[in-house]
Amino acid sequence: MWDEIGQDNIQGEGRIPFDIHNPVFVISAAAIVAFTLGTVILQYLTAVPPVDGVAQPSGVEVFFTGMRGWLTSRLDWFFLTAGNIFVVLCLGLILSPLGRVRLGGPDAKPDFSLTGWFAMLFAAGMGIGLMFYGVAEPMGHFQAALSGPTLENGIRTDWAPLNGAPGDEAGARNLAMAATIFHWGLHPWAIYAVVALALALFSYNKGLPLTMRSVFYPIFGEGVWGWPGHIIDILAVFATIFGLATSLGFGAEQATAGLHYLFGIGDGTTTKIVLILAITAVATFSVVAGVEKGVKLLSEANMILAAILLLFVILAGPTWEIITGFFVNLGAYARDLIPLSNPFGRTDDNFRQGWTAFYWAWWISWSPFVGMFIARVSRGRTVREFLTAVLIVPSLISVLWMTALGGTAISEYTAGFAGVADAALELKLFEMLGQLPLHQISSFIGIVLVIVFFVTSSDSGSLVIDTISAGGKVHAPVPQRIFWCGFEGMVAIALLLGGGLTALQAMAVSTGLPFTFVLLGAVVAIIRGLMDEWREVVAA
Repeated sequence: MWDEIGQDNIQGEGRIPFDIHNPVFVISAAAIVAFTLGTVILQYLTAVPPVDGVAQPSGVEVFFTGMRGWLTSRLDWFFLTAGNIFVVLCLGLILSPLGRVRLGGPDAKPDFSLTGWFAMLFAAGMGIGLMFYGVAEPMGHFQAALSGPTLENGIRTDWAPLNGAPGDEAGARNLAMAATIFHWGLHPWAIYAVVALALALFSYNKGLPLTMRSVFYPIFGEGVWGWPGHIIDILAVFATIFGLATSLGFGAEQATAGLHYLFGIGDGTTTKIVLILAITAVATFSVVAGVEKGVKLLSEANMILAAILLLFVILAGPTWEIITGFFVNLGAYARDLIPLSNPFGRTDDNFRQGWTAFYWAWWISWSPFVGMFIARVSRGRTVREFLTAVLIVPSLISVLWMTALGGTAISEYTAGFAGVADAALELKLFEMLGQLPLHQISSFIGIVLVIVFFVTSSDSGSLVIDTISAGGKVHAPVPQRIFWCGFEGMVAIALLLGGGLTALQAMAVSTGLPFTFVLLGAVVAIIRGLMDEWREVVAA
């Protein structure tokens, strides 16, 4: 029986106060500590000496590579189908009478102005991923589409989306941008919206704690306060910690590459580890000083810097192409949305499994973090208003970002500059900026953006994980947030040591898989919860 938030918590005072939900905190923390130590130890035990001066993958790296390949090749249909269900649910709720239900009750008033609310949705829509993939993904899809399908023993070995556009530069550009927007548009935001709507509905309208277990009250009833609820919250902690670790790993890769590009600083594993440790320390300081205040100040600075970088690229790059390309790319996205969403009967296995299935798992593992943030700022909005804003506003921002950065890189390539195409994934942004005026300043801004995104993700992520592991308490003792903040960095380091980006991606997929079932259950719970609320609205 539930009476109050944190009723089953274990509390302690003294020099290190704590307020934890015992099964969730202890099992999550112990499993993550064991995984982190085990990965580092096994990395050294399974290390393979270089052959002719060429580094060889360790046994751990081979394991992570195989795990990601198995999951995405066998279960790509499952991830794509789930993503489609989330989009259909959100669009259906916008159009249905259930969209009139207000989060917080019929008399609830929004906590923030419309402008402020949109600004915070914008903040949630920007992150390390957009910095890392803003140039790399459109450029990669363009090259693959332009080359077209290649076959070996009757099996496609290329990475082109759908059937590519061999020899057709305009067609390859349109297909590349449609595929990129597909990965950053409605589908990821529908995933976030499902989590955010579920948390907001059952917290604000039903008065339940702000944790994932509360979402399943219509399904499990009082059972959510027992082991079914414990398992759901533990999965949410795992998904969030590994989703964050993946983003932190991408950030470390790109920031290190940028520092090497601009200042000649070594770009090896040691530099990446030092960078993760330093930024985790800054995030920890933000936690101690006050997470909300730290996140707010850093987010405002980030948005200003992101706007400056975006505006600079638009003005210094092919301005007219970017402006017209925004609308052309939206049209290409609308044209190819259904073919790209189709989980069956396709031949573009590398694209569908290596890009889309990984992205969907990554978004799902990231969803408790982003979803809780969105839920906390959306009280007082109707479901229709909420879903329209959460799906449309960030999606349009992502389209503009990808059009500006990715479109500029493609234009440089078609004009004869191959530097972006030939560069490593984490260097493509800086190679693109290197062809524009004031490239040293813009590249430095790019590095700062990655680092600050790194910090805000870490400290705000520690708040979300701590809220879940504290039974829904938003203001748990500071040492607990420090613990989670530190371990986000440790997990990122362990995964970088144990296989680099492949290991990070493998863990995002592996934790995203079980949490997909949680989100599918949330779909059922949302419909039941909204129907109950709608009956009350009609009765009133």
